Amino acid sequence: MNWSVLLLAAVTVERLAELWLARRNTRALTLRGAFEVAPGHYPLIIIMHALWLVGLWVIARDRPVQLPWAAIFGFLQILRFWTLSAIGRRWTTRIIILPGEQLVSTGPYRFLRHPNYIVVVGEIAVLPLSLGLPIYALAFSIANAIVLTIRIKAENAALSRPHTELA
Repeated sequence: MNWSVLLLAAVTVERLAELWLARRNTRALTLRGAFEVAPGHYPLIIIMHALWLVGLWVIARDRPVQLPWAAIFGFLQILRFWTLSAIGRRWTTRIIILPGEQLVSTGPYRFLRHPNYIVVVGEIAVLPLSLGLPIYALAFSIANAIVLTIRIKAENAALSRPHTELA
């Protein structure tokens, strides 16, 4: 086993754990009266992220790891943990509105409205760069920008609607 396989395995386990956590949180929020908004773009997110990761497994599993980029990717994981910790049990991969809840304003949410998306933008570019794939990083960064444009527009619209105070 080499370093690129270990890195890809760690990211794969992390993503699967996040999907489990998101599903658990979504279920719990729904039981508390939350509802999903704009689900139509969600399959695009899943497909884009799956293609990104599967493609890295196919293309990069035998490539050397570029340590400076891998260190930046590690830093992004710290930011991801901070973001997910700040939003806690309200974090999901879907746009879930829980009427009566206020927006999170702690952790990185003190500084940015969508800090997790900043992390995702970095990850989509930096993981391929850490495996020596700049064209791959550029291609998926463009795809991610398109998907995030749709996502952020939908999320901002949902958060601006009066649902009492929104989650």
